[in-house]
Amino acid sequence: MSKTILITGASSGIGASLARVHARAGVTLLLWGRDPARLEETAAACRALGAQAETDAFDIRDIGTLTARLSAADAATPLDLVIFNAGLGGSVPGDALAEAPENSWAMAEVNFVAPVVGAALIAGAMARRGHGQIVLVGSIAEAFPLPQAPTYAATKAGLAMYAEALDLRMKKHGVAVTLVSPGFIDTPMSQQVTEPKPFMITADAAARIIARGIARRKRRIVVPWQFAAIRGVANLLPRALLRLILSRA
Repeated sequence: MSKTILITGASSGIGASLARVHARAGVTLLLWGRDPARLEETAAACRALGAQAETDAFDIRDIGTLTARLSAADAATPLDLVIFNAGLGGSVPGDALAEAPENSWAMAEVNFVAPVVGAALIAGAMARRGHGQIVLVGSIAEAFPLPQAPTYAATKAGLAMYAEALDLRMKKHGVAVTLVSPGFIDTPMSQQVTEPKPFMITADAAARIIARGIARRKRRIVVPWQFAAIRGVANLLPRALLRLILSRA
């Protein structure tokens, strides 16, 4: 059975690994990102595994381009699965008083605005067809008010709320909405983090776990699993205690 899958942020990290995991005969992969050379590397690996792969390099912050290309892609071949994976990370330097406004702006556009606008567009098309799946890749940071990364935590918390709300709306139309909440995954983004990175796993290992959850149409996927336990414990703590722990970390 043929299947068409679109993945944003497919030039490296989890996005590239998810592309390779889904690559097989009968699958068409639309791989989007900002780096044409790295996108083509991912596409070549996917073609070697039997999939058809097409690339498109542009800045996802350009919402007009994003919506136009997403609409065109779905009109050409209805999309069965769309994975909004593109994201920006980064923490505030220790000697800085606050985040740079331009960094917060870029992060908000990539991590929240673009996937929300894209998901809203494709959700309507999928709902009219009565099937499809939307995957939003967030972060376990959604559960923690991180003083070293306020905008990052906020964008991921907002995305988590959006995913839950969209799932409730799309359920009656046969469209699944999956939120992926990664912890530390060995990607270029995590490699920039100087703090300890417990339970870190490779992008390929994470992609295999995520792909299994997507296939089961799960609403929430936390990877690695230990972070689900950490989030559960944190939710049991009095908020004041959690704030004190994070402020001293």
